[in-house]
Amino acid sequence: MNWEQLLSLKRYGDTNKRLRIEQDPTRLGFEVDYDRIIFSAPFRSLQDKTQVIPMSKTDFVHTRLTHSLEVSVVGRSLGRLAGRALLEKYPALEKVHGYTFNDFGAIVAAAALAHDIGNPPFGHSGEKAIGEFFSVGAGLKYKDQLTPKQYQDLIDFEGNANGFRIITEDFPGQEGGLRLSYATLGAFMKYPKESLPKKPTKQISDKKYGVFQSDLGVFKDVTATLGLIAKDGADMRFHRHPLAFLVEAADDICYTIIDFEDGINLGLIEEEMALELLINLVKDNIQTKKYAALQSTSKRLAYLRALAINTLISEAVAVFLDNEEIILRGEFHHGLLDKSRYEAQISDIIDISIKKVYRSDEVVGKEIMGYSILNTLLQKYTDALVRDLNGEGTNYDGLLLKGLKEEHDYVSMDLYERLLLACSYVASLTDGNAHNQFKKMTGNGSF
Repeated sequence: MNWEQLLSLKRYGDTNKRLRIEQDPTRLGFEVDYDRIIFSAPFRSLQDKTQVIPMSKTDFVHTRLTHSLEVSVVGRSLGRLAGRALLEKYPALEKVHGYTFNDFGAIVAAAALAHDIGNPPFGHSGEKAIGEFFSVGAGLKYKDQLTPKQYQDLIDFEGNANGFRIITEDFPGQEGGLRLSYATLGAFMKYPKESLPKKPTKQISDKKYGVFQSDLGVFKDVTATLGLIAKDGADMRFHRHPLAFLVEAADDICYTIIDFEDGINLGLIEEEMALELLINLVKDNIQTKKYAALQSTSKRLAYLRALAINTLISEAVAVFLDNEEIILRGEFHHGLLDKSRYEAQISDIIDISIKKVYRSDEVVGKEIMGYSILNTLLQKYTDALVRDLNGEGTNYDGLLLKGLKEEHDYVSMDLYERLLLACSYVASLTDGNAHNQFKKMTGNGSF
């Protein structure tokens, strides 16, 4: 892979090549990507989607929206720091083509901003609830009517693939979805592969999948334009865009530190233990006198959090630059922080978050409720869409699908596309909207 190709400004439908040196300096292409994401309805819906605690009413707790904004800020720093070093290594990128280190920051920031845009309500249990509806629930009856890869898309419903669908999906008058630059789309794709084969290797890019069967057309165009390296085999599997490693690192840094902080603010993690773990992470950079002068636990926690994030940003960039050449060859198969000298300290923090936060009674109880809600919604929408396909639609189905029909022309869709539409629609709902629809469907809603 080469950086000139990887930094492509191409957008869906372009017939002429966009050149960085010809860009309007007041509205650069990669910055337009950020604007289009932040003003989109799917991004705004993240304000009422779970990050850690489903449907929390506590101001301290992050939603998907605040998490995404923070990941974007961290990603921008990662991109700029890496970009500055890359321009020194490859001076033609700046002198001949006009790229700046801010371009790298803008690409990573935009991709990071969108990284959770396809996630369903109720956190990661939402993905599992959708998948299990088709693997062991009422949706199992469709298995024999689908190809193996189509069925795998459903039973392993993946927020990353749904995110790629959202930002590239065609609508009448809006072909190409948000029409983001292909560089940003490439950086967005943490798992540039289709759903099968499942985990064919232990390489990090094979851990999950990033594209539904319905979206392979634009996926092929993006991977070809960027020059991503195809992996061996007949299936659609590619090595990552290098900047995807920085997007992933930004996410890893934020959920490691910020989810941990949420657990402290909720009283799920003891403050004394939390401070000790954070000090272990930043002990090489802490200013002892400054820390000792802070009187309250909250101020000490804020200081350690900021220092921890800065420490991990520097570390992630160092690992990225040390491995940049093998990343370009498609030979680096780890998360950047997995190769960090702070890997042990990070693991300690994550282990505590898993035990104390992710498996807390509050989280588990609300995830159970989420399973029931999503199962009911999927049952109603898949039944209505399939009956409509078979010419057996009822008046109730018409009422249920009225809003869906205004947004999606499902008349020409086959069974797989309709089932995927039901999943994607349910995934687009916020925690609150999903709960309200559930109450109406079960006769508990108010007029």
